Amino acid sequence: MIVQWKLGSDEGEAIAQLGASVYALRYDPGSGLLLAGHNFEGLHVLDWQAKKEVRSLKLTSAAIFDLAVVNNHVLMAGGDGVVSVVDLKAMRVVRELRHSAQSARCIAVRPGAGELAIGYSDNYIRVFSLDDYALVREFPAHANSVFSLRYTDDGHVLLSGSRDARLKAWSAEEDYVLRQEVAAHLFAINDIRLSPDGKHFVTCSMDKSVKVWRTEDLTLLKVIDKARHAGHGTSVNKLLWSAVTQQVVSASDDRTISVWDVIF
Repeated sequence: MIVQWKLGSDEGEAIAQLGASVYALRYDPGSGLLLAGHNFEGLHVLDWQAKKEVRSLKLTSAAIFDLAVVNNHVLMAGGDGVVSVVDLKAMRVVRELRHSAQSARCIAVRPGAGELAIGYSDNYIRVFSLDDYALVREFPAHANSVFSLRYTDDGHVLLSGSRDARLKAWSAEEDYVLRQEVAAHLFAINDIRLSPDGKHFVTCSMDKSVKVWRTEDLTLLKVIDKARHAGHGTSVNKLLWSAVTQQVVSASDDRTISVWDVIF
């Protein structure tokens, strides 16, 4: 199910029900449509206000782990290692990026630089040009699958989180040399989200916690967990730092969504 929630209350409203798990959602501001990566089927395009599907495209029987929208193209990171580039208006595949036999797990678009980074389960990060989707560089980034990537707002730094529980900062302006590394969690880091002003970011993990960091130097500022704040009881999988309410939203395997006021 895909459910729309009001941040100011606990009211939720179902807007779509698909036939299998949904791992990836992306709002396209250009069309005002919601894109859903349907596990074992393909891409669904939804008019979330009218609560109806407007078009779909079956591509693969593999899971779709992440979606990104760039220049009227939708990039789909697949469990078969293929990243499909789909023309959103024509609903057809225009390019397939095949650089690994293992899962493509996450996508990050570098602001103002004409490139994007993709994290894979072969432990590599691969960087592609947005002009022609050519591979620009690739490097072994972690000791296990790369589950999350996020560029800073200025595009200078790429943050990566992995199944190896480590958080890393790469200098995008210096051919992605490693700037800093932190043993951030006990288990896999599932997501990374920047604050609206870019000065802070949050990570979440299979270790059931959410952590707040200072972007400039990766200083840990707060830990949100069950013992301290009645946090989640199982793996925390996705995060949002709302630009509207300035609150952090976390979603967990415990089937709850929590909204946090982060006070420094």
